[in-house]
Amino acid sequence: TADTMEVPQLKPVQDVPEIDLDDIDKLLESLSPEELEELNGDFDPDNSLLPPSQRMKNQTSKAPTGPYHRKKLLDFLEKKAKEEKDWEQNKPFVKEIRGKIWKPKVEPKSKEEEEHLETEWDDILTAASEEELVDLAAVLGFHGMLNQTQYYAGLDNMKIEAGGFQGVAKAQELIKVPDEPPNKTDVEESIKRLKDNDSKLTHLNLNNIKNISVERLIEVCETLKTNTTLETLEMASVNMTDKVAKKLAEALSENKTLKVLNVESNFVSGEAIVEIMKAINKNQTLQELRVANQKPEVLGNKVEMTLVKLIGENSTLLRFGIALEFPDARVRIHEKLQENNDNLRKKRVGKD
Repeated sequence: TADTMEVPQLKPVQDVPEIDLDDIDKLLESLSPEELEELNGDFDPDNSLLPPSQRMKNQTSKAPTGPYHRKKLLDFLEKKAKEEKDWEQNKPFVKEIRGKIWKPKVEPKSKEEEEHLETEWDDILTAASEEELVDLAAVLGFHGMLNQTQYYAGLDNMKIEAGGFQGVAKAQELIKVPDEPPNKTDVEESIKRLKDNDSKLTHLNLNNIKNISVERLIEVCETLKTNTTLETLEMASVNMTDKVAKKLAEALSENKTLKVLNVESNFVSGEAIVEIMKAINKNQTLQELRVANQKPEVLGNKVEMTLVKLIGENSTLLRFGIALEFPDARVRIHEKLQENNDNLRKKRVGKD
């Protein structure tokens, strides 16, 4: 019929020919300069695989006037900014307060306040000074109204300095404790006495002597091989390293009289501590060993389990000062030391 609408027929889409990438050079040569320019401007700015210089078309057609100088560019920009005038304001600034001014809400008085009758105590409390009010609060036990200094001053009837309800609580002045005197042990004389096997030298304290050389520390360790009188050796915080610790382990494997050894706060590694423990187990005469606070502090699971095994083979060690990371090693060492202490107590009281 004539009223029937005619539907336009779609034209068939021509097949797009496949492009052989091997002939890409010939294809580019066939393009005009305008087509090449359009092709070069088609970049993806979000493609992070491309360098920033290739993510967008270079829109500067002007030839460079010279080499790039950062300082000259900054000076030029600063000079140009100073020379340009500020934008004129279309409306002059006038300080205005807009909106309503906030006023706190007046709460209505309660019935108790309205029915409150004034007494003579009101006049007394109003005329009382702040110190008198503090004393009264302390006597009545109103702790929340007073700080600690004010409370105890009120109980002891002492004068309150900078007190009152607005006073600042000041802590008591710390008691100045004098510093410990420096360790004045003569290292050279001590080494000589150790070599001579002096019977009066049973306790040698070299703690916190920082200027002992590595050679002197090694010499102290070497004297333990032949010394039979020294019972306590303290070498805490003397900058001992693994080199000295290994010499100490060699000496402990031969020494049979030393009972207490302290090498805390040094630079002894976990492997060197294991070597010292192996040397102690040869004669098993040492009763106390302290090796805590070393750098590095973390020993590791392998070292701690090795120490557990070595201490399990020792029956004379009673105290062992060390910081352990794993609870299993800590508990097992504690149980072994407790067992050694129990065995010593049984021997002391005559029990098997």
